[in-house]
Amino acid sequence: MFVAIGNTPRPYAWGSATAIPELLGTPVTGEPQAELWLGAHPGSPSQVLDPAETGGAGDLAAWIASDPTRIVGRQGSLPYLLKILAAGAPLSLQAHPTLERAREGFARENAAGVALDDPTRNYKDALHKPELVVALSERYDALCGFRPLDEVREIVDLLVTIDNAQTAPRWELYGPMVHLLEDSVTLTETDAEILQSVVAWLLGGGEEVSALVGHLVRTAEKALHPAHAHLTDPYTASLETVVRLSEEYPGDPGIVISLLLNRVTLQRGEALYLPAGNIHAYLSGLGVELMAASDNVLRGGLTPKHIDVPELLEVLDFDPLPVPYLEPQQPSAGLQLFVPDVPDFVLARVEPGLGADAPTSVAYTPFGAAIGICVAGSLSIAGASGSHALVRGDAVFVTPDEGELTVSGTGTLFLAAPGAPAHLLP
Repeated sequence: MFVAIGNTPRPYAWGSATAIPELLGTPVTGEPQAELWLGAHPGSPSQVLDPAETGGAGDLAAWIASDPTRIVGRQGSLPYLLKILAAGAPLSLQAHPTLERAREGFARENAAGVALDDPTRNYKDALHKPELVVALSERYDALCGFRPLDEVREIVDLLVTIDNAQTAPRWELYGPMVHLLEDSVTLTETDAEILQSVVAWLLGGGEEVSALVGHLVRTAEKALHPAHAHLTDPYTASLETVVRLSEEYPGDPGIVISLLLNRVTLQRGEALYLPAGNIHAYLSGLGVELMAASDNVLRGGLTPKHIDVPELLEVLDFDPLPVPYLEPQQPSAGLQLFVPDVPDFVLARVEPGLGADAPTSVAYTPFGAAIGICVAGSLSIAGASGSHALVRGDAVFVTPDEGELTVSGTGTLFLAAPGAPAHLLP
């Protein structure tokens, strides 16, 4: 069964006013349009465009609840949430818990009587929230995961050099970040322990932290002068990010934390996968995002919202890691699959008719209920018992009994579905 769905974009302040309308051909409202949610999450379930098709149910969550096994299949609930995300300004630094930590935290806060709408609550449900994002704009800028300590040391040495303060005590300039400069520290502390101590100090706040934030911003502005171009490469983008974040979140310790993180620019079509514990922040760009259907967010800066420092420090993975690119699989012409290491979701990019040698139709069999959104062209999607026409901006829910789906026409369809069942995994 194919059911047309839609939703109203979330008007978060960091959203772009034009990027989603330009992508999907929808109206510009004058307000920011940050995220278009496609799924059954209670925070903003997708609307059913013709409730007569769903026995009167007006949204996807209500319809699924009426007969979950038939509508969703083996999971009994929709395990993912598909979004179109448009960042016109930087989002908060954040990370998400493992499944085990989410279960424990949710139970703990329930037992303590913390209301679900309490702004100090960390766990809104008992689920994890790994996520992936595929860039739709020409560039998509982000911070993700802790960078190697050697790179952080190079950045701090660069800042000291540009300060013309090589003889000044580094502690006075950069507080506990001095540990990042001292090779001897690694004899007794791991890289992760050093990073954890620095982040804990920064998020603890106080006069020293405030002074460091201000000093760092002034030095970054100085470093970006053309006279220092030979010194700042390859960290120019990181220093530009410091200055931009200071404009959006003046005085925030997250400005300093940004220098500890990988700074990445995705090109159109490239993807990141952010597992549990990976600290990240999207800075700008338009993308399609797919995640587990959870609302558990531990914030770490660049936000006026509550930051639970002890809980965040328990959730974060402080091990320096490479940029977590997710390379797509290409099982057939016109089909790319973004497959993370969790069973909650897989994202397919289906593109029939694009290019001289492109197939006129592409077949794909999702493992369960699917949600598709057409972001370009005009397409038809057909299954075992029905079909549905899509043009740019249209979205559809597909029940699992449709089996193999054939997408034909000319355009681009992103299709979210559950991952493969455990018995089919390698």
